[in-house]
Amino acid sequence: MIFSGRRARRMLFACMLTCASPVIAAPGTPVETVEISARPISQFHVGHDETRFGPLEFVGGLEMTSPARDFGALSAFRFLKPGGDFIGVADTGFWFFGTITHDAGKRPSGVSNFRMQQMVDASGRPIDRKWEVDAEGLAVKDGIATVGFERDQRVAQFKIDPNNMKAPVRQLDYLVPAEELRQNRGFETVAHADPYGQHEGGLVVVSERSLDTSGNVYAAVIEGSHKGVFTVRRDGGFDITDGAFLPDGDLLLLERSFSIARGVKMRLRRIYGESVEKGAVADGPVLMEADMGHQIDNMEGLDVWTRDDGALMVSLVSDDNHSILQRNLYLEFILHQD
Repeated sequence: MIFSGRRARRMLFACMLTCASPVIAAPGTPVETVEISARPISQFHVGHDETRFGPLEFVGGLEMTSPARDFGALSAFRFLKPGGDFIGVADTGFWFFGTITHDAGKRPSGVSNFRMQQMVDASGRPIDRKWEVDAEGLAVKDGIATVGFERDQRVAQFKIDPNNMKAPVRQLDYLVPAEELRQNRGFETVAHADPYGQHEGGLVVVSERSLDTSGNVYAAVIEGSHKGVFTVRRDGGFDITDGAFLPDGDLLLLERSFSIARGVKMRLRRIYGESVEKGAVADGPVLMEADMGHQIDNMEGLDVWTRDDGALMVSLVSDDNHSILQRNLYLEFILHQD
């Protein structure tokens, strides 16, 4: 196979990471403990007490603020312990870790032990150029964090160490032709399928809005027995900002739209698992849609987890873009299967 110059450089760098002799890297960047103030959100629909929104039931949420300069821009997160300890990435090139706490009614009540660390290069030095560390998607499995980056398009893997995150240990071939990825519309979704489900634990990436000639969104299964490029049908002007697999093999996608007239909107769409397949156009129904009349902002991160009472949970976070006009939100829902 003949690769473009950019693709060839990416593959060469991947080989250097995986094949070269080990080198001793300089110490990583310091881990910063960050104070978080979290205001509880009791109503999802502002001024209304209903909790059901289609199959989703609002449990509660948090509006998070901090005096720390680097806090914010949260673009993806995954729980390391269901509903508790989490890892995440900011699109400004930071790792973050913390714990969501809950009250006696199982509602989110706060954020504890929040830490941030700047991403580093192969020499262990901090990376200050945003275009190199525009981290947007995240998946976690077996102590490895797989991150999707925009602008400098790549999918890289890191060993998870909350006390000292280092340079990537490997880069993956994301299969989608590099020239098809738009600079700021690359891989926002990185998700592992259930190892015992129809995709046999495959690793899936979905771009935000890199479109094929039919206007569908480029995506791929990049690891596992079902490897290959597919697309997701783009619908209604929404862009894809994150996703996670449900226990039944369907892919839950978080989507966002923005216009000056309407402001920000978000929705959740359930993509049928059988349509996540090489050469297919994946599609599925909208489960919920919300606008500025609801407690939303620039919703970018999603995870799915199971609560200790068996409830299937969906958690969302927003990216404030370090703007005083936007908010860092954490929202929690039960996804009812009836």
